[in-house]
Amino acid sequence: MALDPKHCYEVIKARDARFDGVFFIGVSTTSIYCRPVCTVRTPGRDRCTFYANAASAEAAGYRPCLRCRPELAPGHAPIDSVKRVAQEAVTRIDAGALNNGGIEALAAEFGIGSRQLHRVIESEYGVSPLALAQTRRLLLAKQLLTDTSLRVIDVAFASGFSSVRQFNRMFQQSYRLNPLALRKQRKSDYSEGIVLQLGFRPPLAWQPLVQFLAGRATASTELLDGDRYIRTVRIGSHLGWIAAQPSRSNLLRVEVAPSLMPVLPELLVKLRRLFDLDANPTVVDDYLIGHKKLNVHVKSTAGLRVPGTLSGFELALRAVLGQQITVKAATTVFGRFVTTFGQAVATPFANIDRVVPTAAEIANANLQQLIDRGLTRKRAETVAALARAAEDSKIVLDPPVDFVTAREALQEIPGIGPWTAEYIAMRAFRDPDAFPHSDLGLMHALKIDKLATMKLLAEKWRPWRSYAAIHLWNSLGAGG
Repeated sequence: MALDPKHCYEVIKARDARFDGVFFIGVSTTSIYCRPVCTVRTPGRDRCTFYANAASAEAAGYRPCLRCRPELAPGHAPIDSVKRVAQEAVTRIDAGALNNGGIEALAAEFGIGSRQLHRVIESEYGVSPLALAQTRRLLLAKQLLTDTSLRVIDVAFASGFSSVRQFNRMFQQSYRLNPLALRKQRKSDYSEGIVLQLGFRPPLAWQPLVQFLAGRATASTELLDGDRYIRTVRIGSHLGWIAAQPSRSNLLRVEVAPSLMPVLPELLVKLRRLFDLDANPTVVDDYLIGHKKLNVHVKSTAGLRVPGTLSGFELALRAVLGQQITVKAATTVFGRFVTTFGQAVATPFANIDRVVPTAAEIANANLQQLIDRGLTRKRAETVAALARAAEDSKIVLDPPVDFVTAREALQEIPGIGPWTAEYIAMRAFRDPDAFPHSDLGLMHALKIDKLATMKLLAEKWRPWRSYAAIHLWNSLGAGG
């Protein structure tokens, strides 16, 4: 990103981790430089200077902050790749990577030793990988004991513990409570099924968010019933469904199919991405409201999030199928892919009975099968190449990714250009500053007919151009 002081200051106000390592802040009154995620009180704008790297900050006379430790920033550490691995590994731990495998297997995914991974995670987060995983398991177990009627044995295994004995021992040691004792303290209106309560920073413009998702929904995979968003889910070999709706001012209530119990930790991570629950909407909205072309749109939908996805390949497939045709037409074609290649799944909802096909299922199809779904030969070749690249891990479509290299890898696939890459970066990679400049809907919403004008105008909206795009699409109705 360009180091525009105005844009950089918005990032440090939001403490958005997606910009960690992209730049550093020098504070004139302390002569200290920090990372954008530093937890100290945000300094005044007039005291901040921004630098592209730590060396530039030190050359200007600043010394490193002892709290946020700039030497640990991803992308700028002495052993850059390993420090970046620390954050990526923690994301994998959050998703349950240590539930079925050990630290050695996780370290092997990143091509380093287990002791090395242990050291960098402890340096970055202050705890060991196992302690981090244990806390995640215990907190999930506490929520399930409090909010559901699941048996204690089911809670233990769903949370990632290897045995009920281990679960009881760790729960009592950490919380000084027996799991059954906590169960007795639950409220009388607990759920009979699996319910996850996901916190977020209010406000949340829920209806526009789910209308965007539902506006691209295939009848057999997704449904919007009032405030309740329903869709089928596939995580590995586990098929099921979720049903989400706001419950209180800062909580989202998500019902989960029992069949997804073994993958609850990973599902939690995916749901937060799908609904963009880690965003700081007040900071983003306040910044965008200050721009004339966006003012009215943002004010009318305060708290609007950037819709994510449960599967990067699913989003990429939808994006390719949607090239140069209407949303309605793209949804129709996507529905044919689901009917032909997607597996059946049992749900309690009428006609919601299939999951989206995987990269492997599309890669195994022959070209004529893809053409018969309503594609031109050229578009079918792009879909086939995308599926093979995803299946062979030649491209990465789910976070964490490097925004720049992931875009470049996508555009090496014939038929994928800047618009598609930016759209995928926006929704699948979770890049808050992605922007598909050539999108006709965005140009229509802004009453602009020249691409150069669009690019120039969008530069003013950094570092939140993804949010600007979703507000503009929303102004066109159901996301454009």
